[in-house]
This record gives sequence, structure tokens and C-alpha cells, in this order.
Amino acid sequence: MFVKSVMIPKEKCLTVQPNTSLLEALQQLDEKEIDALPILENGIYRGMFNKYLLYKAFYYSDLDRETFLKKTTVMDVVTREDTFVELEDVFESTFVKLYDFPIIAVLDEGKFLGIVTRYDTINQFQSAFGMNRKGTRITFASVESEGRILKVSDILHKYHTPVISLVTFDETDKLARRIVLKIDNDQKVDRIIADLEKSGFRVLHIDKD
Repeated sequence: MFVKSVMIPKEKCLTVQPNTSLLEALQQLDEKEIDALPILENGIYRGMFNKYLLYKAFYYSDLDRETFLKKTTVMDVVTREDTFVELEDVFESTFVKLYDFPIIAVLDEGKFLGIVTRYDTINQFQSAFGMNRKGTRITFASVESEGRILKVSDILHKYHTPVISLVTFDETDKLARRIVLKIDNDQKVDRIIADLEKSGFRVLHIDKD
């Protein structure tokens, strides 16, 4: 999956100009109940604004509240000027970059195309683990070797089992890999688990929604 698959396009994004006052930007945040605003200048991305930046700047300011909000612009407190993703980046690249900020800009050679939000990434994470559908979640471990995922596929095919999700972990030089499989509750779970164990997989946990 790529960033473009989950991006909110610029036509649906609320943005501000560099000369926008903090008062106006704050009002937009409150009215639309959003967490941050991209700052654009003639369609070119200049950075991000959010409430935390405002509060931090005001704390160190010598101005009274009203003057500060009216006279200070979003470019005076801008952040994340150099933090963004590109349209063809893989979706996973957004996870680390959204660690400490609610949205991230999507650019093409500096031109603003849209945003990806932390909410979007959480939704995709839930989808990857099949959290939006009820089923049986089986966590098992396998020695790292060629053909192990194919063996899992063969077992599931044997019982005509629809897969809700399949995720693997421990993508390192370790010899063991953890696999999380989620299938429908009405499948032959006991037989599938028995076949997994016969094939050398070690079942660690079973959880039914």
C-alpha cells in the first residue's frame, strides 16, 4: 500500500497562508475541530501549525494575549517544514513520522497534494490485524526458513479457510518468526491448529472475538 491510497486530497484539506494570524488559525482549528493546519504559499508547503506551537510561543512572549494572537502569524511559530512524505512512498513510512504530530503533508517536489492523519494510520493498522471483523486470532512461531508462509497457506487451503488477516513479526536476523493469523470463527480451528503444530509451528496464543 502506498501513501496515495490513504491520503486526504488537498481539495478536502483546510490550510492557511503564511500571513495568517494566530487568532484566525486558532479559530479555524476550534471551528473545524481539527488538530493541525498545513501552511501553504501559492500551493507550496511551508510547514505546520497547531495549538501546542501557539501556547509554547505565547509562554515565551512578552506580549499580552490579544496582541500576541493578532500580531503573530503562523510562520512565526511554524514547525515540520522538512517533515513530509511523497505520493509514491509506502504507507508504512508515515508511522514514524506521525509519532509526535497528528498529521503529515504529502508532497510532490514541494507542491502540496494532501495529508495523511494519525487517525488514518490507526485505521489501516486495525485493518491489517483484522480488528474490524470478528474471528479467531492465532499467534504462532516458526523457525525462519524458506516456504513457511506457503505451508500455512497450504493448511488453510486444505480446509477452505478464508483469511481475515495475516501479519508476521521479527523481521531481523533472528531464527524465529512470529505470525498472527485471523480467520472466521466458524472454521475448523482445532484441526487447523493441529496441522500447524504437526508442521513444526509452535502455537503461542488463541483468542476468539
